[in-house]
Amino acid sequence: MDVKPPETALEEADTLCQRRGVRLTAQRRQVLHILCAAGRPLGAYEILEAMRDGSRPLAPPTVYRALDFLLEQGLVHKLESLHAYVGCTHPDHPHSSQFLICADCGLVTELEDEAIAQSLKSAASETGFRARRRVVEVIGTCADCAGKSTD
Repeated sequence: MDVKPPETALEEADTLCQRRGVRLTAQRRQVLHILCAAGRPLGAYEILEAMRDGSRPLAPPTVYRALDFLLEQGLVHKLESLHAYVGCTHPDHPHSSQFLICADCGLVTELEDEAIAQSLKSAASETGFRARRRVVEVIGTCADCAGKSTD
């Protein structure tokens, strides 16, 4: 995953949340840190397991509330096909993202191609369809894995 180092992502998240007047609580920070440090998409239960330190019981709603906040603030993305989450590579502005997901190694690359977003918007509009969300995920083989299979 082409994500920033966790410390950089947390600093940027702190700045963005302060500017927006919302709170990045300790649990929200922890979830974001876990996602950015993982280097791969994580499901909610994987995040929950990483949060457990034995000192207090944690329940799934704790993670889902944190993820909802992080999604709302554009700090993470949900990969629908994997039922997993990844840190956003550029949360400083609203955008439509597209994702390239390697089925072999799990690498996720976030794209921000406005032409793809516009094409989807136009196609939906022409048919009278009202899109609530536009999720584009392309599953295939990354360049590294493709190179390994030809060796």
